[in-house]
Amino acid sequence: MPQTATTNILAILEADFNGIIEEWLGTQVSEGVKRSDLFSDSESRSQNAELLKAFSKGVRAGVVDAEFDLEDTAWEDLRAVLADVTKERVNRGVTPTEMATFVLALKSPLFSRLEAMLSDDPSSLIQEVMLVTRLVDAFAIYTNEVFIEERELIIERQREEMMELSTPVVELWDRVLTLPLIGTLDSARAQEVMENLLQTILERQAEVVILDITGVGTVDTQVAQHLLRAAAAVRLMGAECIISGISPMIAQTMVQLGIDVGTVSTRSSIRTALADALKTVGYVITKTRDH
Repeated sequence: MPQTATTNILAILEADFNGIIEEWLGTQVSEGVKRSDLFSDSESRSQNAELLKAFSKGVRAGVVDAEFDLEDTAWEDLRAVLADVTKERVNRGVTPTEMATFVLALKSPLFSRLEAMLSDDPSSLIQEVMLVTRLVDAFAIYTNEVFIEERELIIERQREEMMELSTPVVELWDRVLTLPLIGTLDSARAQEVMENLLQTILERQAEVVILDITGVGTVDTQVAQHLLRAAAAVRLMGAECIISGISPMIAQTMVQLGIDVGTVSTRSSIRTALADALKTVGYVITKTRDH
């Protein structure tokens, strides 16, 4: 197919740009992917206009003998607009299926106009429809790839934020820190715990650190090793480490697994661990009156 095969497509885009946008929006509504709950009509129309303008520019410069590559510089504007639109839609909660259907809805207004233009030339109509199909399908596939990449970035960012929230180092008293652990303790989280803890020890000049595992559901060999390594790192920083929250079940499990806590102090509750920690730094809690 010669390069002039894009002439009819470009003529349609230029002659009825606004009409295509409106019909594209209408198709999105009928397909249930317009998401009026997330985007106003003006926002949706603006996104469609920007994408269609960039798409038109790409078709003009990036289709040669019915061949094209969306990675080519001719499609640079489309990729840039697509990245912005996709990021906005991901952040507002649009699904991958909705995003792909949103792009594929562009076929309908283009097909109807090609049919009206080439109704007396079936051969050319078929060729043009095939080209539009390939173009929009490639557009949709690329959109989905960008969508997935953006969503993965968001998921990773949320994971990091949750990791930070799940490893809070709290200053209980002057030179006394505690790190309450909740949930599972895998290698990635253990590394995060270690880094946060050691940095806080340095900043606060802590002398005692309480690792409270009351909220840790299961202590196996791997978890125990993470805890013991953390305790060893704390000692290397010149502080004493106390592991609190050792329940009878956890104690029994550690014995059965043959885990030796060595010189690490352990306590059944954070209350007793705090009393020991305060004594270590020179404080004593006394009762001021009877109740």
